[in-house]
Amino acid sequence: MPEVTMRDRMLALIQGRDHDRVPFVIYDGILPVGEVIAHLGRERVGRLKWSAVHRVEHPHCRFESESYRVAGAPWLRNTLHTPAGAIYEERAVEPAYDTSSIRKHYVREPADYEVLWAYLEDSIVLEDYARYHRDQAELGEMGLPLAAVERTPYQQLWVQWVGLDHLAYHMADWPDRVAHTMDLLRQRAREIFQVVLRSPAPFVDVPDNITAPTIGPGRFREHCVPLYDELADLLAERNVPVFVHMDGDLKPLWEAIAASKVGGLDSFAPAPDNDTTVAQALALWPDKRLWVNFPSSVHLRSYDEVRAEAESILAAGGQSGRLQIQISENVPYSVWRTSLPAIVDAIDAYGAV
Repeated sequence: MPEVTMRDRMLALIQGRDHDRVPFVIYDGILPVGEVIAHLGRERVGRLKWSAVHRVEHPHCRFESESYRVAGAPWLRNTLHTPAGAIYEERAVEPAYDTSSIRKHYVREPADYEVLWAYLEDSIVLEDYARYHRDQAELGEMGLPLAAVERTPYQQLWVQWVGLDHLAYHMADWPDRVAHTMDLLRQRAREIFQVVLRSPAPFVDVPDNITAPTIGPGRFREHCVPLYDELADLLAERNVPVFVHMDGDLKPLWEAIAASKVGGLDSFAPAPDNDTTVAQALALWPDKRLWVNFPSSVHLRSYDEVRAEAESILAAGGQSGRLQIQISENVPYSVWRTSLPAIVDAIDAYGAV
């Protein structure tokens, strides 16, 4: 009988088929993948690698990146050059995880929107299935490419372009400019959706980083759910589910998520770190898969405490056939050699779904 691989399990869960055990999966880039595989064993861990089936070209625009230091710490200034002018962001770099946080967003003034419009209007959306196939070839039977589209317009504006505090003011002071920007982003999203429709991807991910305090039920229903549902309807005939990266507090959004056509929650962050338990999520959303990011704070505990938390998650959802435990948020390098084996040992002991 052929060996069941982690890729087999992940695909079976995505497609709603029977599978033998709860998958344990790690985002590439979270931890040194070679060391993790060597420590846990190749057959005990799967991989999700951020990928795409599209690319966007801008023949008349370009980005320029400049490194500098503030009080001895590394920073980046990224400048977007367009025919309508230039705008820039500033980022503070965190070297340990090779990540950065935005300290100044691109758009601050009314005229900055016109520069962003020039960039969005210059977009040419193209197929890039070759990238997806390369990523799948690299992963082999260990995992799947995480084929992502872009964030929905509201999420993209506050996360990438404007910032949450400034966006709130802009929606009050310059509503027409914000609305036009969202229209351009929706148009670009729909072009990407058409590329996804023809793609080889068995699922698609919307990397929206949803948390209720930053959006609220009204804006979530207005700005996010319609595009989720539109993409889900488009892919329904191919049985390709839409996953959304929802990694924050979700209780105020419970009903809206339930009513949506989202097929799965990626990086769902349960209690004790956030406000929704695994048992609640599975009961509230019986038609959705749950990719649970193991609670980040629990990694700091002892082997026995980590294993007990994993056992609790498995007791709540291990028999559902809709549960995957994953590492999709940063884990301190000093503890993963203890915490990850505890999680995998709990899955091994739990056994068959």
